[in-house]
Amino acid sequence: MLRSLDIRNMLLIDRLSLAFGPGLNVLTGETGAGKSILLDCLGFVLGWRGRADLVRQGAAQGEVTAVFDLPPGHPARAVLADAGIELEDDELILRRVNGGDGRKTGFVNDRRVSGEVLRQLSDTLVELHGQHDDRGLLNPRGHRALLDAFGGTDLTAVRAAWTARRTARRDLDEAEARLTAARAEEDFLRHAVKELDDLMPEAGEEATLDTRRRAMQGAIRIREDVARALKMLGGDGAEGAMLDATRWLEGASDRAEGRLDEPLAALSRALVELGEAHRGVEDALSALDVDPSQLEATEERLFALRALARKHNVLADDLAGLADELRDRLGRIDAGEAQIAALRRQVEDAEARYDAEAEEVTRARTDAAIALDRAVTAELAPLKMERAVFRTLVTSGEPGPDGRDDVAFTVATNPGAPSGPLDKIASGGELSRFLLALKVCLARGNDALVLIFDEIDRGVGGATADAVGRRLKRLSEDAQVLVVTHSPQVAALGTNHFRVSKSVHDDMTTSTVAALSAPERVEEIARMLSGDRITDAATGAARALLQG
Repeated sequence: MLRSLDIRNMLLIDRLSLAFGPGLNVLTGETGAGKSILLDCLGFVLGWRGRADLVRQGAAQGEVTAVFDLPPGHPARAVLADAGIELEDDELILRRVNGGDGRKTGFVNDRRVSGEVLRQLSDTLVELHGQHDDRGLLNPRGHRALLDAFGGTDLTAVRAAWTARRTARRDLDEAEARLTAARAEEDFLRHAVKELDDLMPEAGEEATLDTRRRAMQGAIRIREDVARALKMLGGDGAEGAMLDATRWLEGASDRAEGRLDEPLAALSRALVELGEAHRGVEDALSALDVDPSQLEATEERLFALRALARKHNVLADDLAGLADELRDRLGRIDAGEAQIAALRRQVEDAEARYDAEAEEVTRARTDAAIALDRAVTAELAPLKMERAVFRTLVTSGEPGPDGRDDVAFTVATNPGAPSGPLDKIASGGELSRFLLALKVCLARGNDALVLIFDEIDRGVGGATADAVGRRLKRLSEDAQVLVVTHSPQVAALGTNHFRVSKSVHDDMTTSTVAALSAPERVEEIARMLSGDRITDAATGAARALLQG
């Protein structure tokens, strides 16, 4: 429920504070007094896109504050939760400031928010109906949802079927894309797998081959030096020279009187050590024997591994895993047709299920359309439109999560006349009554919204205006209703009555709004009946209207 509206420096309003109550709230006043300004200001704080020049002339900025009561479970609470805003109680305060430079700043419970958040809240708080309303009943895009709400159409199954259908189609499309891409590289895959199978790489093999190659290359480089050393140690080298020296010394030792005994002993020891060195070098040279063909084979495999790794842009140790992956891709090509066939059957099953559920929804909508047509027709007779024909058209449309139906509300103002959209066929007064009849039928059981009617009784009077008022009164039994009206019959049925007036002071025009007391209501309704000159007859008629 809209509890209050506070306006500062907006259009013709200087300062204004209004407190609304439950039931039917009527706003009356002479033409041009500024009744529509209230709706402009309310639309502004709710984030509606409207006129830009809202700030009162001479003011630095304008501001509008609206306070709503939100009972538990109100749909606005979900919007607030998505925006990260918590309510401490059931009070929702919307405030929006319009700067002199045109910038607009919105707040929800003193937290700054975007205009989009305000508009989302607006959809859960307020519903406006009037001759130029493109947000409500005149918007064909919303007719299907309105019909579903009226008929209580259960969309759970068709939405689940739509999701399953979309998932099945997505899986099929992805599988077909993978198969097409795989087929495009089939020759490459088969050649690559053959290369890998011929080479049969193993994890860790590159490091082993590289170590072996380096060892063989090192052996080749030092073997010549070791061989030279062995030659120098052998019979033609140091060992032979030492043996010759020993023989010469031994031949002379008998005549040397013992002076050669020590040198001969040292040479003997040296020959033993030299023999051991000779054998050690000989063993080392034997160990350094490298078969050139073995080195060549090692290098060829190492280079082949590295070349194949570069070709596939992987590490050599990953080649074995790559072979498995490429074989798997080839396997998918071979098994692809079977998989595609299975997925196509799933798509067919999902589409058949969706078609069945969508057909069930279509039947439910068709039944609801018949019921709505009857209900609206019953409402049109008291509104003096008994010859008008209202039809809810349910036609085939694009499939979607809510079925495959397009829904449109159409009218023919007289039997046999062509039917068409509400706003294209009906005149201003007729349109207002159509909208009211529709709302009476569609609003049953929905008290979440504040319903606003902008001069919906324009062009009607007498008994028809009284019928309009009584239907507005009926709506207000379950929801708060605000109506801007020129009809005394409608005004007399209001629970709360506000008068909008305009005055000029110092060449500045100002609109004001006042809540009327019981005597003031009599005076205002009398003015609406007779004009500026209020007669006793008009006053009596006003009292009679108020007494119902």
